[in-house]
Amino acid sequence: MLTLRALSFEDLKVGMVEELKKSVSSQDIVGFAEISGDRNPIHLSEHFAAKTPFKSRIAHGLYTASLISAVLGTRLPGPGAIYLSQTLKFMAPVFIGDDVLVRVEVGELIPEKCRALLKCTCSVDDKIVLKGEAIVKVPTRSELDVPV
Repeated sequence: MLTLRALSFEDLKVGMVEELKKSVSSQDIVGFAEISGDRNPIHLSEHFAAKTPFKSRIAHGLYTASLISAVLGTRLPGPGAIYLSQTLKFMAPVFIGDDVLVRVEVGELIPEKCRALLKCTCSVDDKIVLKGEAIVKVPTRSELDVPV
């Protein structure tokens, strides 16, 4: 689990990177199915999944994408950031037991609106399984100094 770090817009620089590594468990997949309501048997039934091209249960694509949200909300830029948009391209499946490496990089800063474009990838064994871009509104230093 990542520790919280709140960065202001003024703290960000193009090229900054934050990473998170997460091992995907069966419990993660079952829990995501419960929360999301997506009970597609390709995620939950080994018997069903064995008959698919994947031959085994796979994680929900949006579960993998949610790991990007974990980085944005806790570390880069962190608490106070507001998710505005996210593009996603699913490149390969994620299986139970896979170690997913999430990488978020500041690609562009938009000062007039305090926004950052973030390049996002998820990979397993150096193979990209998901990629996309997020746009977030980032609080200024003075906004972060507001007592909660």
